[in-house]
Amino acid sequence: MELYVKYNIDVMCKVLLQQQLNKFGIDCTVTEPGYVKFRENIPMDTYKKLVNSLKEFGIEIVDNQKSIMVQKIKNAIIEMLYSEKGVQSLKISTYLSEKLGESYRTLSQVFSEVTFISIENFIILHKIERVKQLLLTENLSLTEISFMMNYSSVAYLSQQFKNITGVTPTTFQKIMKQKRYSKATN
Repeated sequence: MELYVKYNIDVMCKVLLQQQLNKFGIDCTVTEPGYVKFRENIPMDTYKKLVNSLKEFGIEIVDNQKSIMVQKIKNAIIEMLYSEKGVQSLKISTYLSEKLGESYRTLSQVFSEVTFISIENFIILHKIERVKQLLLTENLSLTEISFMMNYSSVAYLSQQFKNITGVTPTTFQKIMKQKRYSKATN
C-alpha cells in the first residue's frame, strides 16, 4: 500500500524546529520560516546540543551575515511561491527589496557570491518544483497553474519546465500517473 500526502513545508519545519527547541527547554518563539527569537541567552553547551539535534533533520544554524541574508532571500522567495495566492505580479526585485530593506543589486550580489547561482535561476528552479507539486496534488489546468505562477503564457511555462526537467508538464503528469498506477497494481 502506498500513501500520497500533501504538505506545507513551512508549517512542517516550523513545528519541527519548535519541538526541538522545546526539547532543550529553550524559551523562544519561531516567528517566521528560518527565524527564531530567543527571550534570553542560552548556555553554550545547550546551544551545541541544539545544533547537533537540528543537524539530524537537515536544519543548520546560519551564523554569518551574508549567509543570513541569503537565507532571508530564500525564505522570501519560497514564501512568495507557496502563498495561497500564488506568485504575485509584483516584480521580484521590488518584492525582495521591500521585504528585506536592501537594494536588489546588493541582494543579488550577495546571493550569487554565497550560492553560486543567481536569484533568477533559484526562482526558476523553485517555480518548476512548485509547478510539479501542483500538477501532482491539485486538480488545476496548465492555464490555471501558469496564471497562478505568473508566467506570461502556458507555452513559456511549458518551455521552461522542459528545459529544467527534460519533459513537458503533460508528459511529466502522465509519467507520474503511470508510476502511481504501476505501484498500486503491484
